[in-house]
Amino acid sequence: MEEDSSEVWWFWGRPPEGGWCKDTDRQVQRLSEGAGCLPVKPAWRNHLLAAFHTLRLKSALSVHEIINRGARVLIRNGEVFVLTEPMVSYCPFVAAVYGFKHIDKTAVKRAVEMRIEKFGLFTDRRAFPENLVVPYGTSEIIKTCMEAGLLDCAVTVCDGAGTVISWSPPLVQGIGAYLTGIVSTSPIENTIRYIERHGGAVLDAETARIDQVEGFRRAVELGYRRVAVTVAGFRACQIPRIRALARRLGVDAAIFSVCNTCVKAGEVDCLRDADVVCAGASRLVKSRIGPLARMQLGVGIPVFMLTKLAKDLALEYIRSSEIGYVAFRCKMPYLVEERSPKLRE
Repeated sequence: MEEDSSEVWWFWGRPPEGGWCKDTDRQVQRLSEGAGCLPVKPAWRNHLLAAFHTLRLKSALSVHEIINRGARVLIRNGEVFVLTEPMVSYCPFVAAVYGFKHIDKTAVKRAVEMRIEKFGLFTDRRAFPENLVVPYGTSEIIKTCMEAGLLDCAVTVCDGAGTVISWSPPLVQGIGAYLTGIVSTSPIENTIRYIERHGGAVLDAETARIDQVEGFRRAVELGYRRVAVTVAGFRACQIPRIRALARRLGVDAAIFSVCNTCVKAGEVDCLRDADVVCAGASRLVKSRIGPLARMQLGVGIPVFMLTKLAKDLALEYIRSSEIGYVAFRCKMPYLVEERSPKLRE
C-alpha cells in the first residue's frame, strides 16, 4: 500500500490579522506563540499532536489573580496588572514594610512587584522564607502552634500550587509569609516540587485549584486530626462547610478566616463559624464579629479569637514570643482609630 503523500493544512490557535497564510517558515516561527498552520501528512498527525502538547505545556501562560488592599490584581508571566482601585487608602503595615503612606493603583502594583523581585512569588524561582514576618500573622500563629504540638498540619493556599496540605511548620511559614489572598493560580512545577519535597502535598498539581473544603478532607484522609485551615473572605461560604465536615469526621478544625477587607455583608455571618478572624480593614468584621471575640491580638489590624481553641492558640503564640505584652479586660472589640487602616471613601 502506497504511503499517502497528500498534505492537509492544519490550523491551530487564534488566526493572525489578515487570516492564515501558507508560509511554512513564518508559521513555524509562530509555533512558540501557540498559534499557526502547517502542511501535515495524515500519517504524521498523531506525532505532531504529541509534539504540540509538549510545546503547549512548556509555553503555557503563568496567570495568577489576587486581592491586595481590596484591589484585584492579575500577575501574568511575572507582569503585574492592577484591575480595580484598592479599597484601602492607608494601611499601617504597608506604610511600615513598603513605605507607601497613600495606597493607590501604583502603590499596589509596586508592592506586588517588590515581592516578586525579592521572593519570586508567582514565578518558578519562589523563595520560602521561614522567618516570622507579620505580628499576629496567620502563618506565624500556625507555625508556632504546630511546633508546640497543638496542631498537626495546615491547609493553606500557595501561588503556583493552589490548595496545599503542609505538615512541616517551616513550610507553612514559607508559603504564607509574604502572601495575600489568592483568587486563582496556575501550576508552577518548581513550586509544586519544592512543596512535595519539604513536607507538603498539593491538592491538584495539574490545575493548582483552590478548594479548602477538599483540602481539609484530604488532610483528614492523610491521618491528621488537628487541622488548621485558612479561608479567604471571598470564600467565606466555605467556612460553615468545613466546620460541618469536621464534626461529621470527628476531627478538630482550627479555621482561620483571612483577607477579609472585601468580605460582603451577606457572607460576614459565615465568619462566626471560624476560630480566628483577621479583620483587615473591614468595618463589617469589626462591628459584627469583633463583639464575639474572647480575645484580641493587635489594635491597628485586629485579629479576633472567637473560640477556646483560638484563645489557646493565641496564648501559645504569645508564650513563645520574646517581646513584651500588656493584658487587660475590655469590651470587644478594642479599636484605636488613628492606628487602623483607612478605607477609600
